[in-house]
Amino acid sequence: MPTYEYRCPDCNARTSIFVQRYEPPAAPTCRQCGGSGLERLIFAPAYHRADGDRLADLDTSHAQGEDYYRDDRNVGLWAKRRLQELGHDPGPEFEGIIEKAKKETKEMLSS
Repeated sequence: MPTYEYRCPDCNARTSIFVQRYEPPAAPTCRQCGGSGLERLIFAPAYHRADGDRLADLDTSHAQGEDYYRDDRNVGLWAKRRLQELGHDPGPEFEGIIEKAKKETKEMLSS
């Protein structure tokens, strides 16, 4: 079910409204100030790529920025791609190492 985002013209607050039907709410009100006349915000849809697609498109000729690794799905992706470029199969042991690194990265970023 969709979540609609609105901006209040009175207080400039954003309000998210979860809707359990396919039509937007008739007259939403601001949760901050109670104002009406909210403006609907439109965002680009989220697009999640499969790991194989992300791996195939990864350019290993240069290092990725720090923000790249804030998404824990990217931890180990460069190393995996580089091993494939060199003709090596990373294997299941490598996957275990990557999963451990992802967990440690997530813990480090959340503290």
